[in-house]
Amino acid sequence: MTQSMTKSMKFINKEFLLSLFLVATSITFAQKKEKVDGVIAVVGDYIVLDSDIDLEYIQLKAQGVDTKDITRCELFGKQLEDKLYAHQAIQDSIVVTDAEVNSYMNEQLDAMIEQVGSLDKVIKFYKKKSEEDFRSYFFDIIKMNKLTSQMQKKIVDEVTITPEEVRNFFKGIPADEIPTFGAEMEVAQIVVKPVITEEEKKRVIDKLNEIRQDVLTGSSFFSKAVLFSEDPGSSSNGGFYKMNRKTAFVKEFKDVAFSLAEGEISAPFETEFGYHIIMVEKIKGQEVELRHILISPKVSSQAIKDAKAKIEAIRTKIVNKEITFADAAKSSSDEKETRNNGGVLLNPRTMEPRFELTKMDPTLYAQVSELKDGEVSLPILEEERGGGKFYKIVTVNDRFEEHQADFSKDYIKIKELALRDKQIKEIAKWTEEKIKETYIKINDEYKDCEFTNNWLKK
Repeated sequence: MTQSMTKSMKFINKEFLLSLFLVATSITFAQKKEKVDGVIAVVGDYIVLDSDIDLEYIQLKAQGVDTKDITRCELFGKQLEDKLYAHQAIQDSIVVTDAEVNSYMNEQLDAMIEQVGSLDKVIKFYKKKSEEDFRSYFFDIIKMNKLTSQMQKKIVDEVTITPEEVRNFFKGIPADEIPTFGAEMEVAQIVVKPVITEEEKKRVIDKLNEIRQDVLTGSSFFSKAVLFSEDPGSSSNGGFYKMNRKTAFVKEFKDVAFSLAEGEISAPFETEFGYHIIMVEKIKGQEVELRHILISPKVSSQAIKDAKAKIEAIRTKIVNKEITFADAAKSSSDEKETRNNGGVLLNPRTMEPRFELTKMDPTLYAQVSELKDGEVSLPILEEERGGGKFYKIVTVNDRFEEHQADFSKDYIKIKELALRDKQIKEIAKWTEEKIKETYIKINDEYKDCEFTNNWLKK
């Protein structure tokens, strides 16, 4: 592996990296007549191979983790946990469809190609003969990892925490173990988007209506999505998505999706990403399997210039103290999520108006790190998720120095820690119960390991 290749691969989705570095045969069903050389454990319907642990070490090293103090017993215990989750997911009728696995693989493969330059380089990196060989090798691995993650999610989904539990959790922390929270800042922004002409909107809508009519008269929606959709996450897979009402799609998209019958194709409709049409393939209870096509209206160069001129004028008024940043955001920002809050951004991880500097998005940090309190940045040109461009100005409203946790000031963060602690305890309880119910066999060479869980059923 070259140094440059190693650096490139670090930025690939971590979940996918984990999938790729796990050995495929680790998910071979125990009841199948496969070669059993190297089998060190059986957990329900799954086996663990000695080579699984070897490849876990490789995966950790690829992520830059120092593995000298990580024992084989520790990694073995992690393998046992993953297999228990996957086995129980099957027992609980958790379903991961082939289409879902393929969609995820396509998405991640596209990201990998973007990082390293070509499909051939990806295939060569993983020492596969062809794309087909690559996909075949990793299909079951990805499927098992998705079963594992869904089972984990199911265990903790119903776990909630009360204010009293948060208070008791904080009181129970020894004085010398009270956490320290890093330096934070509150950031606000004003966004100005280029105006898209009505003619351009009509062009996109007409194109989608043309595609819709072609499908209604016999054309393949799959093929049309591959050819015309501008959604990078689904176009290569014919626009396929599987979703329920809790899936993180924008409201407009979900409203249309759940209003259609099987086989029905929507009229063109608009979201923040552009214009869509949806075709529902299957409705399974609360889940919908669908295909969609996204086409985004294009912005003219003149519209981009006009947007820049507008935001420069807004900035001048703020700097000259003709208007406050907050009032300018309320009256002029095109970002509906922040304008009524004076442009203040919410941390997507905590939903608080504070960003811990060490965990802040690198791009945002670069934009605000050199600003003084109250200083307004020069106009910044950015690209939104749908591919459209916009201008923004940012400012730092407040800064918070590194400090020891305070219950009243840091309640949200403490609540997060308390909930996580409760979830860990719930998982431990679940694991203990399922170990008792599940067939588990561990080879003699690993029976001297000091496991956190009672895998040996002593």
